[in-house]
Amino acid sequence: MNAGSLRNELATWYAKNARDLPWRRTRDPYAIWISEIMLQQTRVAAAIPYYQRFLARFPNAESLAAAAETEVLTAWSGLGYYTRARNLHKAAKAIAERGAFPSDYESIRELPGIGDYTAAAVASIAYGLPHAVVDGNVKRVIARLAGDGHADAQEAATRLLDRKHPARSNQALMELGALICLPRDPLCDSCPVAKHCEALRLGMQAELPRRKPKPESQRVRLTLLAIRRRGKILLTPSPRVSGFWDLPEPFPGSRMGVELGSFAHTIMNTRYACEVREAIADRTPREARWWEEAKLHEIPLSTTAKKAISVSSRHTPR
Repeated sequence: MNAGSLRNELATWYAKNARDLPWRRTRDPYAIWISEIMLQQTRVAAAIPYYQRFLARFPNAESLAAAAETEVLTAWSGLGYYTRARNLHKAAKAIAERGAFPSDYESIRELPGIGDYTAAAVASIAYGLPHAVVDGNVKRVIARLAGDGHADAQEAATRLLDRKHPARSNQALMELGALICLPRDPLCDSCPVAKHCEALRLGMQAELPRRKPKPESQRVRLTLLAIRRRGKILLTPSPRVSGFWDLPEPFPGSRMGVELGSFAHTIMNTRYACEVREAIADRTPREARWWEEAKLHEIPLSTTAKKAISVSSRHTPR
């Protein structure tokens, strides 16, 4: 693999084909950090509106640090993997205490919730520091270029990095994986560096990298109760997502009525089949609270609760 030639061809392709994404229009390390955390486990299209709303609500580390955790979780609600939001909050407090966002790789890496990839991404994109990023896209590209599912992705990415333009170089490699070197059916005919690809030469591009077997999924049935009273709805702390509110499941003192609807929901490898039923409560659990339905947007509401409330609002008893 000719690293210099590949690097130049990739840069030329990226200049013409890079997506116009909101976090690519800034060098603000805070904004770049927020985008990188959001993009973990979240598709770009889904992350964009959350990113824009989150920055509007928390434009800097100081405003994020000063917020209550419930505010942060509410703003994050729907993105999932809520440890990310809690670590953002912790890290924002550390940044506010420092007085500025850290400007070197090691200090960025020390912040809560930041690993090697995120530290390298922020350091290179915000500060132009020569640290190669290795995410899932980069690992896939490297495995195919090398024709080896066990290739050292960090070593190869570091060798391919344009140290004069690390932000462009890192983003180009990631963009290649996102748009061309796809997990299934890679677009090899459109690849700007196809001539360097050992997997393509060997006809192995669909086989690399080797896929890990997915854990067996679990199926769980849930009954959620829509209990309303004078414009309020009864909620309980979610047993599935810490810090969030959910519709209650059947409890002593609840009396179920007609079915209002159903929906499916997946968390990690658990698939939930959720039935929503109208109900009344003769008494309520100690941890339950009545919330005004018009103000539910102000609290961290679980995705199952949002779906259940939507279903219960659309369906009238049969």
